[in-house]
Amino acid sequence: MADQTESSVVIDSQPGDVLGVIADFERYPEWTGAVKEVEVLDRLPDGRAAKVRFILDAGAVRDTYSLDYTWDVKDDGTGELSWKLDQSGVMKAMDGSYRLTPTPAGTQVTYCLAIDLRIPMLGMLRRKAEKTIIDTALQELKKHVES
Repeated sequence: MADQTESSVVIDSQPGDVLGVIADFERYPEWTGAVKEVEVLDRLPDGRAAKVRFILDAGAVRDTYSLDYTWDVKDDGTGELSWKLDQSGVMKAMDGSYRLTPTPAGTQVTYCLAIDLRIPMLGMLRRKAEKTIIDTALQELKKHVES
C-alpha cells in the first residue's frame, strides 16, 4: 500500500502536549465523533500503547478493528507515531501515521493514511474517503488540544 493520502494542520500547542492527547486513546470517544469505544490491549514496557482496539460508528461505516503502534518520538513529543492494521471486519489494511514537528506557531501535525477495504472500491473514491477521515481527525484534534 504505497499510495497514501496526507494532510497537515498547525496546532497552537507544544509537540509534547499534542502527542499526549494523541496517545490518550481511551479518551478518544470524548472528543472524536466516530470513535465510540477504545481499549488498549497491549502496552510497551514504557507504558505506551502497543495494540489498541477501536469501535467505530461513522454512520454508513461501522467496524471494530485493532491497530499495532510503533513509536518513533523524542522526549519533547516530536517525531512519528505510526500504525498498521492488526484485525478488522471491513478493512484488509490500514497504514497510517502522525508526524509532529515544532513550528513558531506551535506544532505541525501531518497525518498520513492508506486504507484497503475488503470490498472493491475505486482508487479515487478510496482517496476521497481517506481525505475525509484525515481532515476530520485533524480538525477534531486541533479543536480538542486548543480548547
